[in-house]
Formats: sequence, C-alpha cells, structure tokens
Amino acid sequence: MKEQLLEILARIVHPENDKNIVALNMVELREVTPERIALLLRFGRPRDPFAATLRQQCEQLLRQAFPSHAVEVGLIFAEAKPARPSAGKPKPEAKAPAAIGSVRYAVAVMSGKGGVGKSTVAVNLSVALAQQGYRVGLMDADIYGPSIPKMLGLEDAKPQLGDKEQIIPVEKYGVKALSIGFFVKPDDPLIWRAPMATNALKQLLLQAEWGALDFLVIDMPPGTGDIHLTLLQEVKLSGAVVVSTPQQVALADAIKGINMLDNDNVKTRILGLVENMSWFTPAELPQNRYYIFGRNGVKQLAHDMNLPLLGEVPVVQSICDSGDCGAPVALNDGIPKMAFAEMAKNLVAELELRIEN
Repeated sequence: MKEQLLEILARIVHPENDKNIVALNMVELREVTPERIALLLRFGRPRDPFAATLRQQCEQLLRQAFPSHAVEVGLIFAEAKPARPSAGKPKPEAKAPAAIGSVRYAVAVMSGKGGVGKSTVAVNLSVALAQQGYRVGLMDADIYGPSIPKMLGLEDAKPQLGDKEQIIPVEKYGVKALSIGFFVKPDDPLIWRAPMATNALKQLLLQAEWGALDFLVIDMPPGTGDIHLTLLQEVKLSGAVVVSTPQQVALADAIKGINMLDNDNVKTRILGLVENMSWFTPAELPQNRYYIFGRNGVKQLAHDMNLPLLGEVPVVQSICDSGDCGAPVALNDGIPKMAFAEMAKNLVAELELRIEN
C-alpha cells in the first residue's frame, strides 16, 4: 500500500521546480493502517509559500483514492539559521523596508473596493510606460484573484529559476511580469490565511530577478487588509496610485484607501488618483460622452484632498475585449491608448523621473 501511496503522491508537482514531491524527498509516511493514513511534508527552508497548496493537494488525492481512511498531512519546515549576534550594537527598534533589487521606482496601484478596474489600469499603465521607453516590471500582488496572466495573454507561462534560485519574470509587450497565477491552476482557489499569502507575496516580489527597472508597477488586492499593511510597511515603495470610479459608493471606499496610506503606521506617498469608467463613449460616436456612473467624482475628490488627478479612462468596449484576449488596449491606437499614455506621462512627472540614456 505504501508504494501505491507514493505513486499517487508523485502526481503532485512543486510549482517552483517542476519536480514531484516524492522525487524531492519531501514525503515521510508516518502511519499507514486500514483506517488511517498519516504523513509529513518536509520543506528545506523555513517558509514555503506553496506549503498550504501542496498539503491540500495531498489530502484531496488521498481521500479520493482511499475514501474510507482518515487522512492527516502535517508540515515540517527547516529551521531558520540564527543571525550572528553583534556585540556592542543595540537591537534596532524597527525593521527597515526591504528594497526591491535594482528598481528605481516601485508604485503600488490600489483601490478601496473591487470591480473598479484596478488591474486594467495597472496593466495598461505598465504597457504605456514601456512604450515610452522605460524599463518596466509588473507584479500581480492580488494573491486571491490574480488576473495579470490572462490580461497579458500569459496563462500558460511558467517562470524559470535563475542560478541563485531567483524567480525569472515572464516578459511580454516590453513588460516583465510575475504573478501567483503562474504557479497555480486557473480554476484552483488559494485557500490561504493572511500570513501564508503575505509570505508568498514577499517571496515573489523580493526574490525575483527583475534586473534594472525604471518602474515596478504592483497590482494590489482591493481593500485595506493585512496584505496591504505588510507590503506598505515592509517593502520600500515610491508611492501609490488610487483607482476609483466616479460614483459615491466607490469614492467612499477610495477615501478609506487614501486614509490608510496617510496613516502614521504606513505613511506611503500618494502619487495621485485615477478615475476609471469616467464616461461612456460609443465606438461609432467617439466625441460623445455619457456619464453613466456620475460625473467628475474622482476629479472633485482629488481637488478636495489636494492630490493630483493622473488620468481619466472612459468606458469603451475595446478595453474589456482587449483584457479578455490578452492584448492590452494601450497597444492600439484610439482614445483609451491616449488616456493611458497621458496617465503614464503624469505619473512620470509626479515622480520627477529623469532617466539617463
């Protein structure tokens, strides 16, 4: 029966190196009886962002194969090496935010609530910056709902590991991209608690081989939760862009996001606001504007809070179609491309970026 168990578990592949967990010597069978199967998964480092997913896959396969057995899968991690004590040096009160490789400007794209087009803005802003000659990376930090792979047409992409076990981002349209969606099946939910999600995010962000970048655009999850707090406090960011639609219910949540960034425990620079779905423009009547979600809501909010308005994006069918087919609208001529190009220029101006050729 043990051989049968190992054959079943050999179907499970660790996402980072494309080897199954049996070949990696991660499986330790502790108890195999007619009533119970107990095993341990051993990890060679103190933390592994895919531990919960691998345990879930083990439990699912074993319960399908042995429905009458009780299945128990435990996790064991290698102990972290203790840091060498520094004689005579006081212990620092707070950990300094971690820098992201050779990235000049790291910009978080945030929204107070979901459904306002935050990922659409992040993707097309990245492409627009790349088209203007900047070296750009795009990090999908929406752990529970990664959409970057689909929006860039990279659903089948598999990032490789570099010589120093750094994750090499996938490049398309002049943008280096990385997402948790590259490591899990599109239909599989990530049933992770916040600490596991934040650890996975930090590993992807800080252990990636980004190279020299002018911009790293980080597509954040919606809301103001634990992932946001961890990233804003522990990673060195240049600032954040807040995306909202014009209606009052969205603006109320956008204000919460702005207040979070301005909180004393976070203190992240707000680079500006973006209004998405500003007006509806029919393709056959490009000069017409219909304000179906309200008018100038984000523009007024920017004025009231003394913040820059980086751009306004209309509701155009091509924006949705391009996102679904993996070809961002910022690649094509038209009103949306001009909107994102203007947004990119305003962001550069806000950061006072000067890139030496």
